[in-house]
Amino acid sequence: MEKPFRELVDQRADSLVDAPWLLAANSSARVSYHQLRDRTRSFLDVVTAAGLHEGDRVGLLISDPLEFGICFASALASGLWVAPLDPTLDYANATALDARAARLTLHAVVSDRDAPASLATPWIDVRDAAHGVSVTSERASSPLSGGVILATSGTTGTPKIMALPVAQLVFNATLIARHNELTSADRGFNPLPLWHVNAEVVALLATFMAGTSLVLDDRFHRTNFWSTMDRLGVTWINAVPAIISRLVSRHGDEAVPARVRFIRSASAPLSSPLLEAFESATNIIVIESYGMTEAASQICANPLRGPRKMGSVGPAVGVQLRVVSSPSGTLVDETHPGHVEIRGASVITHYEGAGYEDRFDADGWLRTGDLGFLDADDYLFLVGRSDDVINRGGEKIFPREIEDVILGVSGVIGAAVIGVADEVFSQVPVAFVQLENATATTPHDELRVVTATIRDELARSFVRTRRPVELRVVLQLPANATGKVKKRALDDDDVVVLMLESLQ
Repeated sequence: MEKPFRELVDQRADSLVDAPWLLAANSSARVSYHQLRDRTRSFLDVVTAAGLHEGDRVGLLISDPLEFGICFASALASGLWVAPLDPTLDYANATALDARAARLTLHAVVSDRDAPASLATPWIDVRDAAHGVSVTSERASSPLSGGVILATSGTTGTPKIMALPVAQLVFNATLIARHNELTSADRGFNPLPLWHVNAEVVALLATFMAGTSLVLDDRFHRTNFWSTMDRLGVTWINAVPAIISRLVSRHGDEAVPARVRFIRSASAPLSSPLLEAFESATNIIVIESYGMTEAASQICANPLRGPRKMGSVGPAVGVQLRVVSSPSGTLVDETHPGHVEIRGASVITHYEGAGYEDRFDADGWLRTGDLGFLDADDYLFLVGRSDDVINRGGEKIFPREIEDVILGVSGVIGAAVIGVADEVFSQVPVAFVQLENATATTPHDELRVVTATIRDELARSFVRTRRPVELRVVLQLPANATGKVKKRALDDDDVVVLMLESLQ
């Protein structure tokens, strides 16, 4: 980053003035670039009055999407390290919030709500900044520190905490804006959770760096979706596969706006059949991508112009990427899946706390934990996570291959395959599926209409030893806020199994 973030805010305000940065999906609320500058200044006054200094850490517990965007940018402009907190969690219990603050080593929590009773962590009410007027509009210096404190999704283990400097965030956001060819004529739409790195970098910061506008919603709403996109003049959508699956089928006579030029998919695997079905139904291209918190979001993405390869997350964008036979081992060719490793300006060099040193080698390569291969054009094809691979009597089975086949069956909206213990083979695959409109009262005969097709497709695609031994239809797959399935929770009692079928 050539300039401190506060100077970038000033620069955008001077050049774009009243042009909108953020707009609300369901009200007339909007934030211009000039208003953002005013709010960053009043925010700095409030946190300074509370005793915070450049380099301190604050939690950001904000419910309103536009207010979150303002405070997120303001914290970066103030040189603070900001840890976004999930506002949908129950933080009425002061003990739980204090424990979270201690784990993230926060100096305070900034929020748009009243503090829980008996909270030990200092509390800053951002509503003071929202209605205040800056009395120190000019500062002698601009902060060079600050960034975001984030944790990994934790879907396959204990979340790891890391610090992403603001320069790293801006670097990747700039790459994303260029890759998506964002101009002043564009307007994005983001229904994804703002406490996740995807929305923060791909949506908020990429829009800011491009000097264009973004519509924010508190979550995805299927009702009147396309008419909302039309009304707000949206030209691109930031999404995940779970959203794309809901948009394949039309509601009534709704029309897809012609100005929407692409939908970006990330955070979870997108099956090829779903991608094809969506593009056919909407005439909107899907840009499948791959990222992780450790890389400030995006690592790979299919191009807007040029080949978009089905089943691939595209070539690396702005990072170095290699696939090796073992962690930090020999490079492999496209016929053998290996361990995906990355390094570069947007990639962290360490986690906070001890115990993760083996994830980095002496040359700075980070082992992502993902398995895949590069084709002759350096497009990355992912086959799964290294800790998801099922070892059936010595034969390695990659769950994603099975999941993609199941997701290609009409009526399936979610699928996950895991290995379960077996006395003979050590592990065998079991498939969990979520069906469209299935409820606890849906007759089994109706469910079997879909499961019979799943059985046929699996038999057509795999030899018997590579097929799941069992199919479990569940009411809902356990997933995090971005739609990534929590595979470790599939065997929990909270997962409601509607029907169980043997596939052997």
